[in-house]
Amino acid sequence: METKQVTSFVLRFQLTDIEMDSGRKYWRVKVTHVQEEKEAVFDSLESAMKFIKEIVGES
Repeated sequence: METKQVTSFVLRFQLTDIEMDSGRKYWRVKVTHVQEEKEAVFDSLESAMKFIKEIVGES
């Protein structure tokens, strides 16, 4: 029988700024890896996804 691995994350997005001219939004992303109770904060979704990929071994 094949063993299945489950890895869970909680992502929390906090709006930090909005450019008045363009309307562009800036977000702070807090990622919690549930199994390890490890947290990290990022200024971009791309950085947060890199962290997640490192945890699951996809980087």
